[in-house]
Amino acid sequence: MEWRGRRGSQNVEDRRRTGGGRGAGIGGAGVIVVLLLGWFFGVDVTPLLQDPQAIGGNATTELTAEDRAMGEFVSVTLADTEEVWAALFQSQLGETYAPTTLVLFKDYTQSACGGASEATGPFYCPQDRKVYLDTAFFTTLSDRLGAGGDFAAAYVVAHEVGHHVQNELGILEQTTRLRQQVNEAQSNEISVRVELMADCLAGVWAHEAEARFGSIERGDITEAMNAAQAIGDDTLQRESGRTPMPDSFTHGTSDQRLRWFLTGQKSGLIEACDTFRASAL
Repeated sequence: MEWRGRRGSQNVEDRRRTGGGRGAGIGGAGVIVVLLLGWFFGVDVTPLLQDPQAIGGNATTELTAEDRAMGEFVSVTLADTEEVWAALFQSQLGETYAPTTLVLFKDYTQSACGGASEATGPFYCPQDRKVYLDTAFFTTLSDRLGAGGDFAAAYVVAHEVGHHVQNELGILEQTTRLRQQVNEAQSNEISVRVELMADCLAGVWAHEAEARFGSIERGDITEAMNAAQAIGDDTLQRESGRTPMPDSFTHGTSDQRLRWFLTGQKSGLIEACDTFRASAL
C-alpha cells in the first residue's frame, strides 16, 4: 500500500505520549499473558491494568520511530476513509458524511464506552463517536495471527470506521436496542451481522480507494483477506485451545468475514452490505 508522503487526517487524537506505563505490580511477561487471555476470551482486563496498585504513574511516553511511522500510516488511512465515505454518502445515499475521530493510545486509555486497552483490541465507541486503537494490535495481528502487511492494518482501521458508518446510518442504535430485548444467543447473532456488515463496508472502502487513489498494490487485497480470516471467531477460539461454539460467536467465522469483505470489495456498493436481509451469512 502506497501511503508515505500522502495527506493525513486532522481527526486523529494522539494520546500515546501521555499514556500510563505498564503495571509495576505485574511483570512484563505477566502483562503479555493477561492481555492475550483477555483478547482471546473476550474479557476486558483494563481494570486490572488500571489498578492503582499495579500502575507506576502516568509518565510521559517517548514515541519510537516505529510509533511515529504507524501514527502517520493510520492518519493517511483515516484520511482516505474520510474522502471515500464523503463521496459514497453523496453519490449512493444523497447524504452528508460526518467523519469519526480516531484515538491512538499506548497500553490503555478511557473512552465513553469504558476502558480501552491492548486487550480489548481496536473498537468503535458510538457514545463518543470515536475509534480507539493501540497500534500494538498490528504486531499481534502479524506476529501471532500471521496476517501482516500495511493493508491488513488498513483493513482493521476501515472495519472500525465501518462501524462509524453504521452509526451514521442509525444502524447501531437500532441493533443495540434490539439486542437488549432478546436472549444471549440471539444477541450474539445480531452482533455477528453487525460485524460482518462492517467487514463488507471495509471492502467497499477498499474498492473505492483502489479506484480513487491508486494506492493499492499487488497483494494488498490478499493481506486484507488474510486479516479477515485470522480474526474469525472460530479461528480465535481454536487458537486459544477451545472448541468453536457458534452460539458464542460475536464477529462471525473466518469464512464469513472473508466472504463479506469480498462482497463489498467487488461491488463497491453500500446496499450490498445489508447482512440483516441476507438469508445466509
